Amino acid sequence: MTDQTPASVEALSVVAFDLSLTASGVCYRDGSTSTIKTRERDGDRRLLVIEEAAQIAVGGEHLGLGPAPALAVLEDIPKNSYAAKPIAMVHAIVRTVLMKAGVPYALVTPATLKSYATGKGSGDKVPMALAAYKRAGREFEDDNQCDAFWLWCAGRDWLGQRPFDTDMPKAQREALKKVDWPEVAR
Repeated sequence: MTDQTPASVEALSVVAFDLSLTASGVCYRDGSTSTIKTRERDGDRRLLVIEEAAQIAVGGEHLGLGPAPALAVLEDIPKNSYAAKPIAMVHAIVRTVLMKAGVPYALVTPATLKSYATGKGSGDKVPMALAAYKRAGREFEDDNQCDAFWLWCAGRDWLGQRPFDTDMPKAQREALKKVDWPEVAR
């Protein structure tokens, strides 16, 4: 796991997950990121590793870890993809953790996330990393952390908490309207 931390944490906290069975990106409440890496040889036991890491990221009074975040943001399960089945298993585990902690969550499609981050809904991971560097001076160990960071930014932006010193362009913020955002206790 790696860790990068920006300046501050606001009252309405957000956690974000770019989920995968082999390497899930996590962005914590303070904006720091890490990757939950699992080994294929461990089979379905990898789900337990992901569950434990998600519990730590989410926290919550029910675990004696303080208040849970106000919102979690997850990259949605890809449609028509070979990876959809294993990612769906990971989603089930993480969503269960979120529900037990009482944390509402939003699902953001990859195209919507790319539109928010770069202004274009298609392409590879390089524009996402470049946008994070230009906008926030952030670099990541892998694209999983980068995607989790952008999901975190989208959640904060939706809650009215600017994720950067400058505002996102209006056209890019418009992408957030495509997300079915849950009610969040303020």
